[in-house]
Amino acid sequence: MNEDQPPSTQSFLAKLFKQFFHTPLNSIDALLEALKESEENHIIDSHSRSIIEGTLQLENMEVRDVMVPKSKMITIEHNANAKELLDIMINSAHSRFPIIDLKRHKIQGVILAKDLLSYLAGDRRSDFNYKEYVRSAILVPESKTLGALLRDFQQNKSHMAIVMDEYGEIAGLITLEDVLEQIVGEIEDEHDLEEDNIIDFGDGRYLLKANTPIEEFDEFFNTTLAIDNVDTVAGFVIGGFTRLPEQMDEITLQGFNFKILKTDSRRIHLLEVVRDIEKGKV
Repeated sequence: MNEDQPPSTQSFLAKLFKQFFHTPLNSIDALLEALKESEENHIIDSHSRSIIEGTLQLENMEVRDVMVPKSKMITIEHNANAKELLDIMINSAHSRFPIIDLKRHKIQGVILAKDLLSYLAGDRRSDFNYKEYVRSAILVPESKTLGALLRDFQQNKSHMAIVMDEYGEIAGLITLEDVLEQIVGEIEDEHDLEEDNIIDFGDGRYLLKANTPIEEFDEFFNTTLAIDNVDTVAGFVIGGFTRLPEQMDEITLQGFNFKILKTDSRRIHLLEVVRDIEKGKV
């Protein structure tokens, strides 16, 4: 069992398999098979199995796999006035905002909407000074595993980190919710309903919800996938594998490379898509 797993997870899994299984588990595959057996024997339910599998996946996934790319970040200029800042906060409906010096492309920190309640409750006649409320930002590399990031969030009591690329430039951001969704599945609220199914990372990679309709995929990539009796990209990819693929499995189909970023025992959730340049035009 991976020693880097959170103690609570180790303890739970150790107790579970010590009580019900007597064959030593010396690999992740053996553990996943034991989880499948435990569900079939009604020791745990399908939801519990999905959560445990999601937790195990955290050590194999990197921040770059699920981060919000820079092009999709909602940021606030470091010298924004009160009206500009409040307009951004109200229109975006987010709770945390990176403060950026656009000229130097540097992160100044993070501001929380809840920290402004005292200002909003006052007369607001004086101009807003963000420096009174700014908090330091956690900076993490794209290659950091989600398991390690989750431990950072716990230790620093933080919910957001700024992602930096190998050149020290801002690549995107990632939140605690992004990590937890890899364990428990999609956490949606009323604002998520407008979220795009396909996100462009700006470097030839795209993050794709697996249930994206084929028609939307074709329109976005200006292509026409040749398929029969399939409505979603998930169905298209599974048809290529002829089985339910596992996390980090890859396949190239009709000029596109698909990498499985998030899956469970029943379906695919997230994909990374890269156009296969060697194939030429699709």
